[in-house]
Amino acid sequence: MGTIIAYIVIGLIGGAIAKAIMPGTQGGGWLATMALGIVGALLGGFLGGLLFNVNYSEIFSFQGLITSIVGALIVLAIWGFVAKRRA
Repeated sequence: MGTIIAYIVIGLIGGAIAKAIMPGTQGGGWLATMALGIVGALLGGFLGGLLFNVNYSEIFSFQGLITSIVGALIVLAIWGFVAKRRA
C-alpha cells in the first residue's frame, strides 16, 4: 500500500512541475495533474528503461522524479496538440 501512495505522490509532484514548466494554460485540477504525472511517470520510466537502461531500485528517487517530469511533459505536449486539433 505504501508503494502505491509513493507513486501517487511522485505523480502529483511530477505533474505539477511539468505543468509549471510547460508554457500556456492547461486545464484540470489536482486530479488531472495527478493522472498526468502518473501517466508521465509510467511513460518516462518505460522510455528511460528502454533507451538508457535505467534501473529504478528505490520507490522514491531523483531519477524517478526526473523521468516522471519528462514523461509528463511529453504527455502534456501530446494532449495540447490533440486538444488544438479538436478545437
